[in-house]
Amino acid sequence: MPYESVTANLWENIIASMHNGVIVVNSDNQISLMNESAQKLLSVHNEDWKGQSIKTLIPNSRMHEVLEGGESSIGEKMVISGRACMVNRTPLYENGDRVGAIAVIQDISEMDHYRNLLKQMESIIEFSTDGIYVVDREGVTMQVNTAYEEITGFRRDELIGRRMVDLMSEGYFDQSVSLLVLERKQRISIIQRIGGKKDVIVTGNPVFDEQGGLEMIVTSVRDITHLNDLRMELEKAHTFSQMQNNRYTIKSGETEQSIIFRSPQIKKVYEHIQQVAPYPTSILLYGPSGTGKEVMANLVHDLSERREKPFIKINCGAIPEQLLESELFGYEAGAFSGASRNGKIGLLELADQGTVMLDEIAELPLALQVKLLRVLQERQMRRIGGTKWRHLDIRIVAATNQDLRNQIKSGKFREDLFYRLAVVEIAIPSLAERHEDIEPLMDHYFTYFCRQYRINKQMSEETKDILIQYHWPGNVRELRNLIENMIVSVPSTMIEPVHLPPHIRDQGQFDPFTSLKERVQQFERRLIHEVIEKNSSLRKAAEQLGIDHSTLLKKMQRWEKG
Repeated sequence: MPYESVTANLWENIIASMHNGVIVVNSDNQISLMNESAQKLLSVHNEDWKGQSIKTLIPNSRMHEVLEGGESSIGEKMVISGRACMVNRTPLYENGDRVGAIAVIQDISEMDHYRNLLKQMESIIEFSTDGIYVVDREGVTMQVNTAYEEITGFRRDELIGRRMVDLMSEGYFDQSVSLLVLERKQRISIIQRIGGKKDVIVTGNPVFDEQGGLEMIVTSVRDITHLNDLRMELEKAHTFSQMQNNRYTIKSGETEQSIIFRSPQIKKVYEHIQQVAPYPTSILLYGPSGTGKEVMANLVHDLSERREKPFIKINCGAIPEQLLESELFGYEAGAFSGASRNGKIGLLELADQGTVMLDEIAELPLALQVKLLRVLQERQMRRIGGTKWRHLDIRIVAATNQDLRNQIKSGKFREDLFYRLAVVEIAIPSLAERHEDIEPLMDHYFTYFCRQYRINKQMSEETKDILIQYHWPGNVRELRNLIENMIVSVPSTMIEPVHLPPHIRDQGQFDPFTSLKERVQQFERRLIHEVIEKNSSLRKAAEQLGIDHSTLLKKMQRWEKG
């Protein structure tokens, strides 16, 4: 067979097997060749097309322009038999003469369909409220949607094209579900920490090709930070509801705890608190027992921006040392023998964004002083048995009736903690030092308890005078308790001097000729007797009085002989 014949047959076979339609016209624009793909597109099922003008089958054909002008037309879109097509037209030459033209037709209607479908899918992914993260079989980021950017704060341009291994090592994620799916070839869900500050639940879904090979991993991401916040608020609410049974914390802010004063000393304290309360500064309140340090702490909270947040008072001296750490810091489930299986939120964590009053701060054990110092320095804490550090935003108001500087010298209190607590020091004077406040406080509590117990009583002027002259070693607490006692205990509607306790009633009845030295001795004896009654040992009483234990013993022995 001649070479030319073989070549012609080869080209006919090539054209016949092409996926795209091929039509050849002669110089008269008549069809001389059409492959099967073109016949299928034009719905031609026999060979009647041969010799027909191409316009018979394709009315909008522009082949004649190629025949006349001799220039190719590449990539023109047009509709043929109702389908979108891409057409390339080229003149056909033989021995230098233009003898016809050839058109290659590509049906792009399916391509447009898939392109539109792809756009729809991209829109669905883009507008999904869940974050979508796609990586390929090599763990390289392919696609990230807007929701993922909003959830994580990461921009897609800093992620796309990056390997998950590298992103994880740079701290973007604490672990990668995509890498886990690549390893196990199955759907996996984990809780992921994004940027060290936000919790998300991520589910990695493997996508396999027709041969069963892993092609990509599509990960959905949902922000659960707000769910964790809700869970924490629920836990806090549950703990708050149980606090009435917690004998180590005291609810503050009762109606009776008002700031009542007339003295310049308390006015100065009040103005100082007004000045510092709006700031998150730590405050140390110090002064004798019963002077109203808790009331002042409550005032600090009420005048601050934290007034709508928790205010928790913790009595460091009332909690057994072995329980104090778990009460303050809480614990995780199973942290120690006897621990609740659900764990427990600590009082410090419970007060997050609020105020904590640490009463009797001098009684805090040294080991816990170190932990409290860390809370103040780093603004974070960790539950007993836990590994997770929790951010903590609390304002500390500490209170004591002891000289912490002396405690530091004796090694009972850390100096660094003292300076953290005593950024602002406020001294609360005893009631004996602010005599002007006795009468208004007395009137306030008398009115309060009469209303509280729905009792109508009065106090004689003579009784008032005796109470005003009394030295009140127990300070405001003693005055309040005495008023309540008289209102509920005295049967008559008028409270007279006879109804007063003997040590108060008799203190105003002295011999006008008694020397100053004798009066001082009487006062000293009465004061020491009251302090001894309030303390469990003579050694503690001596410490509170500020005298040596031996000195106290000598005084008591002298009084016994006298």
